Amino acid sequence: METIIIDQSKAAEVAKLAVCLTNEITERTTTSHFDIDEPRAVKLCEDYIEQDHHQVIAALNGNRVVGFAALHESHSLYAEGAFGIIQECYVMPEYRSQQIGQQLLNSSENLACQQGWQQLELCTPPVPEFEGSVAFYQANGFEITGSYKMKLTLG
Repeated sequence: METIIIDQSKAAEVAKLAVCLTNEITERTTTSHFDIDEPRAVKLCEDYIEQDHHQVIAALNGNRVVGFAALHESHSLYAEGAFGIIQECYVMPEYRSQQIGQQLLNSSENLACQQGWQQLELCTPPVPEFEGSVAFYQANGFEITGSYKMKLTLG
């Protein structure tokens, strides 16, 4: 398995996996956190990559995307400058436990260092349904900051 930073040519595959991610969260938590339109997700992914809003690292099995991590830059005083956010990270279920997630995180860390980011942040899906995800990220050097992901829907 190799990981690469993709261009727009792989955006449709990544967007489909992002829909799988949100569907998995919705199914496990039996709540409706997301309502993602796949064609819109594809267009957004293409636009984000083209406009350099996202850098997407993909895990490839041959030419097929089987996992991805989407990162973007943010800035804060507490981080003392620029830092990266792993906005989405997903590996297809049949490819889990094959070190692909770890490869994506390693590639994300390398990208963060190249960008001069002070740190990487991410938000895990809800617990207790995703305790395994939390354990995975902790095993790969992330620490719990004690926060909740919250949103305010506008419009």
